[in-house]
Amino acid sequence: MATIREVAKLAGVSVATVSRVMNKNGYINEKTKEKVEAAIKELDYRPNDVARTLFKGTSKMIALFVPDIMNPFFPELARAVEDTANKSDYTFILCNTDNDREKEMKYLHALLQKTIGGVVMVSSSIPLETLNKVNVPIVALDRGIADMISVTVNNRTGAIDAVRHLQESGCKRIAHISGPEDTTSAAERKKGYLEAVEQENWFSEDFITSGEYTFEGAYQAAKELIKKHPEIDGIFAANDLMGVGVLKAAEALNLRVPEDLSVIGFDGIELGKITTPALTTMGQPIYEIGQRAAEIIIDRMENKRKEITSEQYTVQLIKRQSTK
Repeated sequence: MATIREVAKLAGVSVATVSRVMNKNGYINEKTKEKVEAAIKELDYRPNDVARTLFKGTSKMIALFVPDIMNPFFPELARAVEDTANKSDYTFILCNTDNDREKEMKYLHALLQKTIGGVVMVSSSIPLETLNKVNVPIVALDRGIADMISVTVNNRTGAIDAVRHLQESGCKRIAHISGPEDTTSAAERKKGYLEAVEQENWFSEDFITSGEYTFEGAYQAAKELIKKHPEIDGIFAANDLMGVGVLKAAEALNLRVPEDLSVIGFDGIELGKITTPALTTMGQPIYEIGQRAAEIIIDRMENKRKEITSEQYTVQLIKRQSTK
C-alpha cells in the first residue's frame, strides 16, 4: 500500500502539499494539483482514516439510527441519508435499534469510541440529558427531540387532513390506529385525529387503539376494533405499514375496501402503491427529509459555528383506491 511520502516523491512536492491537495486546504497551483492527483491515481493511494481521525479528532463517518429496519419507511429514509453522505465522501453507518434504549446506548457508546463524526437520530427513547453530553453533532429525523435540531413533517395537521378526507368521502364513524405513545410523530398524529373528531356525537376513546407502528399490531387491532364496533366505516392508520395491516384485516373479515371500509395511512412508502387495493395516504417527502438531515449534519460537522434551525416539511394527500 502506497504512503503519502511516496505520493509526494512521485509528484516532486512536499508531504504538506499532498495533504493540502487532499484536504482542499489553502491555495495550490493548478499544475501542482494535477501532478499530485496523477501521482495519487498512479499509486492508488488511499489515505489512512485512522491517522486522519487521530489528527483531526473526528472522522468522516455519519451514523443513522433507525428503530425498525423491517418498516419500509426506514430503508427509503436510509437511502437518502446514504446517498447524500456518499456524495460528500462520508462513510455511512446504519444502526437498527429495534426501539430498544439499551441497544441504542450500546451503539452510541461504540460509535463515540470510534470517533464518529455525526449522528442522524430517529429515536424517542434515548434521554435528552444523555444526548446533550454527546460531543458530536446530532440531528433528529422524523421524530422531534426537545431542544435539538430536527427535520420533521407537519404530523398534526397532516392527520387532520387525513381524517377530513375520510369525512369528505362519506365516512361517518372513523377510528384511529395509533403508533407508540412515546413516539412524537405518533403523538402528533393522534392529536390531529382527536382535533378532527372529538366534538362528534359518536366519538368515543374506544375508537382509538394502538398498532405500535407494525403490520401485525395493526392487523390484530383492526380486527378487534371492527368486531367491537361494526359501525366503523373509516380507519386512519398512523403509518402506512399499519394501513396495510388494516387492509389485510378487512380482507379477513370479508369487508370490501372502500365500499364497506375506507382506509388511509401516513408516510407514502412504495409498498402502498402495490397493495390491493392501493393505499390512500398522507405522503411525506421521504427522500427529501432524509437528504436534508444528512446535509445539515455534514454542515454542522464542517461549519461548527454556523447557526442552523429545525425544519418542517409538508405532507400531501395521495389519493388511491382504499378510500371512496
